[in-house]
Order: sequence, then structure tokens, then C-alpha cells
Amino acid sequence: MKVKAKLCGCLLALGLGVGLSQYQSKSHTKHHIQQGRSTIVHLFEWRWNDIAEECERYLGPNGFDGVQISPPSENVVVTKPWRPWWERYQPVSYNLCSRSGTQQELRDMVCRCNNVGVKIYADVVINHMCMSGAGEGEGRHRSTCGSYFNASKREFPSVPYSASHFNDDKCTTSSRNIETYQDIYQVRNCRLLGLLDLAQDKEHVRERIVDYMNRLVDMGIAGFRVDAGKHMWPEDLKNIYSRLHNLNTTWFTQGSRPLIYQEVIDLGGEPIKATEYCGLGLVTEFKYGTMLGSVIRKWNQGKLSDLKTCGESWDLLPSGEALVFVDNHDNQRGHGAGGASILTFWEPRMYKMAVAFMLAHPYGVTRVMSSYRWDQHVVDGKDQNDWIGPPSFPDGSTKPVPIQPDGSCGEGWVCEHRWPTIRNMVMFRNVVDGEPLSNWWDNGGNQIAFGRGNQGFIVINNDICSLDVTLYTGLHRGTYCDVISGQRSGGRCSGKQVTVGGDGRAHFTISASDPDPVIAIHTHSKLE
Repeated sequence: MKVKAKLCGCLLALGLGVGLSQYQSKSHTKHHIQQGRSTIVHLFEWRWNDIAEECERYLGPNGFDGVQISPPSENVVVTKPWRPWWERYQPVSYNLCSRSGTQQELRDMVCRCNNVGVKIYADVVINHMCMSGAGEGEGRHRSTCGSYFNASKREFPSVPYSASHFNDDKCTTSSRNIETYQDIYQVRNCRLLGLLDLAQDKEHVRERIVDYMNRLVDMGIAGFRVDAGKHMWPEDLKNIYSRLHNLNTTWFTQGSRPLIYQEVIDLGGEPIKATEYCGLGLVTEFKYGTMLGSVIRKWNQGKLSDLKTCGESWDLLPSGEALVFVDNHDNQRGHGAGGASILTFWEPRMYKMAVAFMLAHPYGVTRVMSSYRWDQHVVDGKDQNDWIGPPSFPDGSTKPVPIQPDGSCGEGWVCEHRWPTIRNMVMFRNVVDGEPLSNWWDNGGNQIAFGRGNQGFIVINNDICSLDVTLYTGLHRGTYCDVISGQRSGGRCSGKQVTVGGDGRAHFTISASDPDPVIAIHTHSKLE
């Protein structure tokens, strides 16, 4: 470890790309999301040291494109309730210390992950600072770096921000909070849940945000998830993105631009549309997980065969503009968007089907979730424990992520990305990258199959009866290892085998009670 840390320190001294060309999502996505690695994993609330180790031992070898990390900036320490997950979304400065680790640990993690081909995407909170009144009376003892701040007076000297740098003068509500989402001025100029709303149209605010993001880019960060994008004016974000440095040339080709994906919740029915942010960067397509969950749950007579037209015809964003996911850290807790339709690790059979479909299907740039458990306490349909932070010691510090002998995680960490179905479907997506949807089959109900060119084929059974069918796969003759039930190793398969004949056809059977009702084969799982 010591040798690697020293190497990383040397690498960071090399040249940095600092071009200021305008960000353009389509050309950049093709340039930055390289063929052969195309899935991001959100290691929610992981410590920087654990992420570094996970990149080296697991993510790199298993073909993950990158990691979305929790916000790295200094935040308020919330003690009532005790250290909730959402305290990370209440910044008090842009200092790089959080419960995930120190600035040096962040730097070392970025270096070590980049060295094994795994990019880091930082979740950045630039719409607001913490709530008014947060930390009142305790000042220095209630922030992760110990910085002084006074939220009631809107004083954040470590940035620095003062009262003049917030949007209160533009907000027309008496509460200063957003009171209706039908008014775009309220949504973008008033406080979201009491969070102090920054004025991104002011040059000083822009400079401070750009400086923060560029420090991360220069460190080796590959891009950003922009929190609460819907609550900022697109023209202000365009200005900020245009000032970002090119990516660090230690790991990225000259002129590479940061990948940006913006959180914009648009389920319809509001005047602000996700399409307003297209062209600035990718946009989170919340309708995707909502619709996919509803189909797999068979709500409103939904069935898997409906997924044949999944994409823009479902009123989703253009594929090249969309960041898609089954669930995220908000809506798996009932926050954000999607409601009860959202599938999570709490319902593993349906969840694995949903993630397998997402990773096999060509729509969008994909992100998978890696969570931790909490004790659910549902009252009137609402989880009263939705605030609980990551597995922690009594002093509030986050516990390491221990890896068990079977490859799963302990201490309450769920690690869905380590589930064999999800891990192997990440590789499936890499193998079939760039190939068109092909050879679709369905039974008119909840049994479907489709290929990706002649590189891969997947079959899913969500029916009450077993699947037993012979299908044209498009793959070449041979015996293939089903990557859902097993693993190909040394010419052998630890799970089911599928024989494709000279005519490209193969026989598939999936029991209605199978805990993993999916079969997937691809050219890299061929045994002979």
C-alpha cells in the first residue's frame, strides 16, 4: 500500500489538461465512455480507502467503467437524528474532508482507481449550502472539517459566501421555500426544503463553484453527478461547465472533457422539463426506473412484452442523453421520484430481473446501485427510518466494508454490484457494447428474449408458468456458459450450459420459481 500511495503522489505531479472548451454531451460521451466499459456503480457512503481497494480487487477486473462517490465537500454534522445520510447534501464549505475520508485519502483513491482503469465521478452539491439554523450554537464542532459557519446569518467564510450570495432577494414566497413546483422561478430561486439557495448568476458564486470542481478535475476526477440540477437555471450551469478544465492527462487523452450527468426529476406534469438540460450533459432519466418497476411488478396490466418498445417511444429522453438506473439513493428510501414502483435490494428476485434487463438493453448510460441496509419502520406507507446513515461506529465514523469469503459484504453493506447476476451482466453489457437490439421474442406476456447483434442473447421469465422454448439467438454454433447461474473458467462452466446449433437456435428453460429467472450468454462465455 505504501508503494502504491507514493506512486500516486508522483503521478499527480504530471501535466494537467486545462482547456476551457464548451462541454458537449454527445461527442464527449462517445469520447469518454470508452467501448468495453460502460457501467457506473454508485458506492453510496463508502470510505475513500475502501473504494480504492474495491477498484483494484474487483471493479477493475470485472469491467466497471467508474464509481460515483458521495459528495466529497465539507458538510454540517447532524446529530438529531444521529448522522443521517442526507447530511452529506448540506455543505458548509468546499474543503475536501468528509466522513468518507481526508483530502489525501480522496487523492490517493482517485489515483489508485484511475491506475486500474476505473474512473471516479463525484457527486457535487452546488445548488445550495446547508439549512438555515444548521449547527446553530455549536459552530466549529458541527462540520466535518471543523470550519466555522453561521447558517442563520448565511456566513460561510471558508468558501467564502455571505448573505449577498444567495437567492433570497429573488424568492417571492413568504417562507423563502419552494411552495409549488408549477412556478419555475420558485423552483430555481427559492430554498429546497429550507436549504440556502445559491445565486449561480453571480460571478463570485460561479468562481467558487468552478474552483471547487476544477480542484477535483485536476486531482483526476473524470466527471460529476450534479445534485439538484433542476433547481438551477440551465444558462448558469452552461457558464459553469464551460469553465471546467480538461481532464488530467496522466490518465486521460489530451482534450478530454469531464462527463457530467445532472439530477433532474421529471415525471411529467411540471413546467420544468429534463430536455432543458440536454446538451449541457447527460440527464438522469427518472421515468425509466419508475416504468421498469411498474412493468416487472405487473401493475396496470403491464407485462415484459411491453418492453419491446422501451426507449424514446415511452416519452423517455434520447438514449444518448440519458443516465438510467433501476433505483438510486433517494428513491430506494421513498424520496425523489417513483414511489412504490421502485425496485430495490429489498426485493432481490424482481430487482435482479430489472437490472439484468437494463444492462442487456442498449438504452442509455447505465448506473447500478450499491447500498447498505437499515431497519425499516413503515407507518402509513412511509419508512420512518429513511434517514439512517451508513453502518457506523458509536462515534459516528463510517465502518469499513468487509468482504466475506463468498464475495459478499458484511457489517450491513449490501453491495448489489457484487451479486453474481449484476456483476456478470456488467460484463455482458461490455461485450455487446455498440451492437443493436436484435432477434426479439416474447410470448405476449411476461416471457421475453432478445439479442445484441450476434454478440449476446438474454432470456427473462417473469411469468407464473415455466419458460420452455427454442429461439434464434444470432450467435455462432457452440456451447455457452449461462453467466447468470454460473461462471466460465478454464473452459468450464459452473452453471447452466446453452448449446447453440448451426442454425443459431438454442433451447431455453427457466422455472417459474427460479430465484434468478434469467439466462444470458455472450461470445466471451463460449466454451468451445
